[in-house]
Amino acid sequence: MHPLAVAGAAAARLAHYAISGVVGGLILRGAAKRLPEARPVARKALVSGIAGGIVASRWLASAAEEARLKAGDVLAEARTTLGEEAPPPSAVQVEHDHDHEH
Repeated sequence: MHPLAVAGAAAARLAHYAISGVVGGLILRGAAKRLPEARPVARKALVSGIAGGIVASRWLASAAEEARLKAGDVLAEARTTLGEEAPPPSAVQVEHDHDHEH
């Protein structure tokens, strides 16, 4: 699987969790206004939901980074097999098209 596909899937899941959290928060806020005694329970549920989203997003970010690194290792091994020198790993590829020297 291409690293960008993994990153895209991770981003989609993060967006899903974020939207679910916002919608859930709005539903719980409405319920808390109608039933004041439900407010502490609603807050606890909302906090638990957000905490779960944070944990899930951290896991997804870790999994995406691991997939990117594994794909880079396989690509480097393939280039070595072809007799090419594999470039060093980089998080950002920078190209300079301006007039000063580095």
